Amino acid sequence: MNGISQSAASQHVQELERALGVELLDRSTRPLVVTPAGRLYGEFCRDLLRRKEDFESALQRMRQEVEATLRVAAIYSVGLSELVLIEKEFARRQPEAKLEVQYLRPERIYEAVLAGEVDLGLISYPEARRDITVIPWRREEMVLAVSPEHPLAHRTDAIAPRELNGADFISFDEDLPIRRHMDRFLKDHSIDVNITLHFDNIQMIKEAVTHRVGVSIMPARVMKDDIEQGRLAAVRISDATLFRPLGIIHRKKKRFHRVAQAFLDLLREGSGPEAAAV
Repeated sequence: MNGISQSAASQHVQELERALGVELLDRSTRPLVVTPAGRLYGEFCRDLLRRKEDFESALQRMRQEVEATLRVAAIYSVGLSELVLIEKEFARRQPEAKLEVQYLRPERIYEAVLAGEVDLGLISYPEARRDITVIPWRREEMVLAVSPEHPLAHRTDAIAPRELNGADFISFDEDLPIRRHMDRFLKDHSIDVNITLHFDNIQMIKEAVTHRVGVSIMPARVMKDDIEQGRLAAVRISDATLFRPLGIIHRKKKRFHRVAQAFLDLLREGSGPEAAAV
């Protein structure tokens, strides 16, 4: 039944008896009778096999749970503006999956991806590094954000970059990639603004603009709700190079399980709110 010859089985039992120092079979009778030591050893083997089956079942459940869990880290603006909607759509498509999302500063996302703390990072101005791969996601139009009471709030045509010269401006913290790109844009157009405040996230900048502390430049996409609520107004800027690139980063040579691949496919579809119309 097990594909083992009688002689091989007999030899194995004899070797086992020598190793244990007891007789497992009483060979003085026919048919053979299992000795008390043999019965004890048989119970041990059955228990061992049951534990092996339990272990394999538990291991399989663990593998399924790991493969059904996706850990994502996102910058605040992506998370606050649309990731909640993406999560809902993902849950509808993959009801058995578990999505764990963290909102972190850009440098922490790179660290989390490299450390294996998260599977994917959603980040602006992504940079490929020695151990980091970048998947391009999308480019977002950057617009001038003003309060509804600002003189430019009802401007229907795009403003020229030079019209920002001398404006009170709310910017990002200096250590953020978006700040470096913003400073380069202002310098390339010889624009001198008066930076009144700076923050590390778009939400705080939007609040400052709402309270008429100054104007700012940010992605149109993240302003959609604020525009609909009448809290902010957006004005296009006549510069085709002014956009925010978003990318998906992961550790190089990482193998994606089914759930991770499904999430990547969803992001590539562009699911979630469309860019705000301004």
